[in-house]
Amino acid sequence: MSAKNFADRLLSLMDELQNPCCIGLDTRISFVPSFIKQEAAEKEDDAFEAASDAILEFNRRIVDATYDLVPCYKINSAFYELYGKHGIKAMKKTIKHIKKKGRVIILDVKRNDIGSTAEAYANAYLGRVELCDGTKTKSYFDVDAITVNPYLGSDGVLPFMEACKNYGKGIFVLVKTSNPSSSELQDRTLEQGDVLLFHLVSRKVDEWGQELVGSEYGYSSVGMVVGATFPEHAKICRNLAPRAIVLVPGYGAQGATARDVVHNFNDDGLGAIIHSARGVIAAYKTEKFGMPEEKFEEAARNATIEMIRDVLNALRHENKCRW
Repeated sequence: MSAKNFADRLLSLMDELQNPCCIGLDTRISFVPSFIKQEAAEKEDDAFEAASDAILEFNRRIVDATYDLVPCYKINSAFYELYGKHGIKAMKKTIKHIKKKGRVIILDVKRNDIGSTAEAYANAYLGRVELCDGTKTKSYFDVDAITVNPYLGSDGVLPFMEACKNYGKGIFVLVKTSNPSSSELQDRTLEQGDVLLFHLVSRKVDEWGQELVGSEYGYSSVGMVVGATFPEHAKICRNLAPRAIVLVPGYGAQGATARDVVHNFNDDGLGAIIHSARGVIAAYKTEKFGMPEEKFEEAARNATIEMIRDVLNALRHENKCRW
């Protein structure tokens, strides 16, 4: 029996907590307070393991301070892969800690390949893994959703969709990313004339997601990534893929405002996840939320509350707030 549809699970949590916000645990070692790093260094001889332990402790305390506020967390694997096996272990333990709190986990890995390799990636994060005795067990990471690069076409996406269907998981396809140079490729005009590449990918997301629409909310487990730094593009993507949930990076530290993100929502007040990483987890270092490093959790909580208030007010201004 297939597990419950990912989109339904995520949107149900949003309704329960009455907001569409997501905290990014894109944890750089520079974000970690010195007293945590010092304690880890005193316990571990291996510098890579000490750094990983410090990041894990920081993550745990951020999650403990905020999980009652937000429905999901996004983890960028790059900041853990930096530390090799120790960083991967810290990421795994962070995932386990978030699961204990009952929150959705999006792993930002931007995977893509074709055939059996794509299937292996899908099973590594979302599916089942075959062991020496022939049995299959949950993937080592076993997160709720991952980011997927669509550049190789359907061959590189379908294996991930199969895992979504079989195990109640989700994917977020890169459509219009928040970085300034994304226009070099994503805004290129195609042979069809006025059609841009990100238009085509938006339409493919809508096509791919048709068979994974949840029965409770009417949204698909095939979502898309659209940066808040391109609000006019977001309007187009929203119209081209109305059933896709949009993962929206770029709010806060990258310069986008709450007014910029509302274009990713449908009139029902759903359809988007607003993500902030350093604006929350490094809030204690900022002028607005600045506190002594011993109170970094309090600063993160205050920044989260402010983000939620800011996003909801923007949605109310556009008559799109359901809460």
